Parts: sequence; C-alpha cells; structure tokens
Amino acid sequence: MPTAESAADQTPERFSALLGPILFLTSLFFINFLSRIILAPLLPTIEQDLGISHGEAGSLFLLISVGYFVTLILSGYFSARLLHRRTIVLSAAALGLALYCVALSQGLWGIRVGLILLGMAAGLYLPSGIASLTTLVNPRHWGKAMAIHELAPNLSFVAAPLLAEAILGWFSWRQALALLGSLSLIEALAFARFGKGGDFPGNAPSFGALRTLLRLPAFWIMMILIMLGISATMGIFTMLPLYLVTEHGMERSLANELIGFSRVLGVGMSFLSGWANDRLGPKRTLISILLLCGTATILLGILSGPGLIVLVFVQPLVAVCFFPPAFAVLSAIGPANMRNVSISLTVPVAFVMGGGVIPMLIGVMGDRGSFAAGIITVGGMILAGALLAAFLRIQEKK
Repeated sequence: MPTAESAADQTPERFSALLGPILFLTSLFFINFLSRIILAPLLPTIEQDLGISHGEAGSLFLLISVGYFVTLILSGYFSARLLHRRTIVLSAAALGLALYCVALSQGLWGIRVGLILLGMAAGLYLPSGIASLTTLVNPRHWGKAMAIHELAPNLSFVAAPLLAEAILGWFSWRQALALLGSLSLIEALAFARFGKGGDFPGNAPSFGALRTLLRLPAFWIMMILIMLGISATMGIFTMLPLYLVTEHGMERSLANELIGFSRVLGVGMSFLSGWANDRLGPKRTLISILLLCGTATILLGILSGPGLIVLVFVQPLVAVCFFPPAFAVLSAIGPANMRNVSISLTVPVAFVMGGGVIPMLIGVMGDRGSFAAGIITVGGMILAGALLAAFLRIQEKK
C-alpha cells in the first residue's frame, strides 16, 4: 500500500500538470466551507423565523464547531482505514445528508442536532484534503498549492451572502440549505469516480504521535495562531451581517451585498500570501499579516459611516492571507506521514474557539448593547498573536 512518503517521491516537478486535481480538491473544500458559513447571511431571517436572540443565533456556530471538533480529532481513524480518498468522499456525502437534516427539521432542537452532524461531516475533510494536496505537489510549490486550495474559503465568503440574498428572493432559508446539500452529494459522487490523490492511509492519533507533537512549541503556537486566524475570518464574518443590521441600521440585503463584494478581492490576496510565503518564509509572513489584521479588526469595531464601509472591505483582504502560510507551517511540523495528525490535532480546538466561541461571544455582547466591543476585543487578541508568532521555530521545507 502506498505511503505519504512514496507518494511525495513520485510527485511531478511541473506544477501546472497537477492543477486539475488541485482544483478538484478545492471545489470539495468550497462546498465544505460554504456549508459551514451559509447560516451567517441567513441569520437575520433565521432569528425572526425561530424567535431567538443574538446570543442563541451565535451559538448555532458553536454547535457546528463542536461537531467539527469531534471528527477532526477522530479523522485519523477514518483515513487510516478508508484511505484519505474515501474519507474525502465520505465527508462530502455525509455533509449533503446533514444539510438535508437541518433543512427538514422544524424545531430548534432538531436544527441543533443537524448542525452538530453538519460539523462532524465537514470535519472529516481537512486533514485528508491537506495530506492529499501536499503529496500531489512538490514541497517547493506548497505555497502556491495552498493558495489555490484557500480559494475555497475565500470564494465561499464571497458566495455565501450573495447566494443567500439570491435564494431568499425566491425561496426560504431551508431550501437554500437543501440546495447546498444536493451540490455536496453530487461532488461526493464525482470525486469517487474522477478524483485523484489520497490513495494512501492516514495515521490514526496515537500516544507516540501525541508525544512527538506535544513536545514541539510550534505545535502549541500554531494552535493559538490558527484560532486567531479563524476568529479573524469566520468569527467576524458570521456575526458581521447582524452587526451591520442591528447596530448600524443597514438593510439586510445591503449588508449581505457589501459583505459579499468585500470578499471578491480576497481571492487574489491568498495568491499574494502564497507568493510571500515562498519567498519571505511563513514566520515573517504570519507576523506581518497578524499585525495588519488585528489593526483592521479593531478599526472595524470603532468606525462608522464611510469609514466602516472601507473597513468592511479592508479587514477580510488581510485576514484571508493568514491560512496559506499557516498550513504550510503545519505541514512542516513533524515527519511527512504525520501531516494529517498535526492538522487533526491542531485545528479542532482552534476551530471551536475561533469559529464557535468567538461568534457566540460577539452575539452575547450584542445582546448587551455592543457588537462593536466584541469585535474590538477580537482585534486585540489578533494583535497579540503577532508577538506569539515571533517565537515560532520551524524547519522550512526546501
């Protein structure tokens, strides 16, 4: 049976020869990520439909994060038995079914259970997707490959509010989720038939793997930094529509359109980040991004009027640059056959905090009269992350 190392040894030198398989993985990640954030632009409508508070609305993302946490931790057990390829197919198929579950649930508790299942299905993808990607591509091209893969969340941030507004003009929020579930099921069938990469097993978490990673300061630093990166992107994005509608009096349609268009330029920024990573190194790239992102996030909570609109566009431009160098660092922590383990142990806690606790915190502060205070607090945390990144010690791949 092939291993991660043997797959890496057979990697072609020409990056362009693997664009097709890379884009296929990116499309799977796109549906995966879109499914986790589509509730954000739908929240004002969901709040009215279900009669829930801002804090309860924010807690819906915590439920997704809890499910995501569970299967990210356990993903190594799946990929060790199914291979990364079948794990990716399982994730997409289960995600489609979970979206149907949420769409068809009439009560709040049914929706909550469905969201936990949605997070669990989504959590299977990332370790296997990154492991497959980094063995398809020569290490010297990892920055570019990660940048292409990061098109998925960046395009999701653009598509989610615009798609939500388009669908809400004709259908309900439940039908929007059902449509997304259908797309995920189609992707699962397509990758099972035509997808490439991932034909090797992952490593199930073990005490040996844990001991190896837990001894590395870079592992702990990256867990915190990825939490901050998720807070800057998903954490802010999920509550931004409610912030603009509730605290600044915008119409829902205008808020979603602004948020959607503000993410368009972010697609190109991830390529710039990948280029900077390959030339400056991930450490210097991360420090620069965290400094700029923390400042922009604080200003997003302070400014109003035209200044606020400018920051709605500027903040995500910087935030999306975080992940290509961050995942490049994660892929450099430990040996090649433990890449999926480092991701499956680092990302879960980071995602629960940045994608679950942070939105709920912002929502609770919104219930107490100040969404802005929550956003400013998050910005201060991101700024502090730049100092932490200075302590990173990694051996960069050549």
